[in-house]
Amino acid sequence: MKKIIFVLFLLSFYGLNAQNEGIKYDSFWQGNLKFGQTSLKIVLKIFKTDKGKISAHLDSPDQGEANIPVTEIKISDDSLEFSIASIGASYKGGFEKSGEIITGIFKQSGYNLPLQFEKTKRVAEVKRPQNPKRPFPYIEEEIVFENKHDKIKLFGTLTMPDRNGKFPAVVLISGSGPQDRDETIFNHKPFLIISDYLTRNGIAVLRYDDRGVGKSGGNFSSATTEDFMKDALAAVEYLKSRNEVDRNKIGLIGHSEGGLIAPMAVASSDDVKFLVLLAPPGIPGKDLIPLQTELILKAQGVDSSTISRTVSQLKAVFDIITYSSDSLTAYKKLEELYKNEIADMSGKEKNKTENSFEAFDRKAKTYLSPWFRFFLKYNPSWALENVKVPVLALWGGKDLQVPPKENMPALKRALENAGNKKVKTVVCEQLNHLFQKSNTGLPLEYGSIEETIYTPVLEMIEDSIKENVNQSAGLK
Repeated sequence: MKKIIFVLFLLSFYGLNAQNEGIKYDSFWQGNLKFGQTSLKIVLKIFKTDKGKISAHLDSPDQGEANIPVTEIKISDDSLEFSIASIGASYKGGFEKSGEIITGIFKQSGYNLPLQFEKTKRVAEVKRPQNPKRPFPYIEEEIVFENKHDKIKLFGTLTMPDRNGKFPAVVLISGSGPQDRDETIFNHKPFLIISDYLTRNGIAVLRYDDRGVGKSGGNFSSATTEDFMKDALAAVEYLKSRNEVDRNKIGLIGHSEGGLIAPMAVASSDDVKFLVLLAPPGIPGKDLIPLQTELILKAQGVDSSTISRTVSQLKAVFDIITYSSDSLTAYKKLEELYKNEIADMSGKEKNKTENSFEAFDRKAKTYLSPWFRFFLKYNPSWALENVKVPVLALWGGKDLQVPPKENMPALKRALENAGNKKVKTVVCEQLNHLFQKSNTGLPLEYGSIEETIYTPVLEMIEDSIKENVNQSAGLK
């Protein structure tokens, strides 16, 4: 799951980007927000409005977020303060004698973190050296196909070798959260890189915008994993219609939740001949999310009692959702649980924004969304026990979101129950959930790493596809 769920994600800016509309900034201030063993670049950009009032935007370059509107800012001879209502953050700092450095505290989600800004003329560029540059030595085609079951048109890109013949082909299936066709996250474009690498090596690749994202139609927020599976099968149907594609050599590559969707698709269709699963869940969501939360909090250095309390609360919430007959019943039980927890808090704790009823209501509605309820209840083994095609499953050894220790054995066991003898599982040590070489595995580190995908992982994917299509169809 690339969009982190129930994790203390300091700067959750998704969907909050504002357009700068030609604003001329008067000054730039850059700093590093440190959290445990990780840090994020933070940039404050100050400008004057048309009415001469001081205002500002905040950027988080490592997270690929820019121009977050500052709600209020105050600057005096010796201090600077600002707040950002959209992310519940604030900052208060003092100028050093030079006037070029501000030292202060950044507050968000109950955390008080030291943050020193330094005045700069040029904001640091986020480098993504693996992103391929045009012109490409292959055919790149904008395409549209239809999920006829839900009457949704999905837009994407098909890349094919620039030569005559029929090619093996794959559909790329993204992880959780609204994803574009490149699976863009923190300025990384994993699916662009995978498609470029495979197509240069003789494999056609179809990647597409999730429903409700980019150019694609449909409503993302009302969809479940099962709906996304229907979109993936519609992409397979499209590939079957192309003369350049060998219909007997079509496979799926799924990342994270995509690794949940791909086996579901295989269990529902005879057209998919092989799978590549990248960080696939092997255990139900109700077990996975508390596990990833525990691991990430531990890696962030949170004390054991807080971790234990947080995980225990999540499990109680998820039990209510999983075993309630409907959303209304679940909501009432969650509200009762919330009131009991509030009753035991001190007055100071009760007054914290994160403990307000409004915060509870927002969180409860997220918990009870169609996607979330499905994800909590769904057991990956239900589809995996019907998968007979060749499977390559890869995990990062430092993956804290879908940790291999718990997920790999469950996936292998389910495929063994299917009688599938064509399974290869690999744990790639030192790699995180995005298959980057990583120090901590923490999601906050993803954006600060220049590498998008460790190249040997791309090589393993290519080798697996070619081996599978050779064995199944005698491809030379």
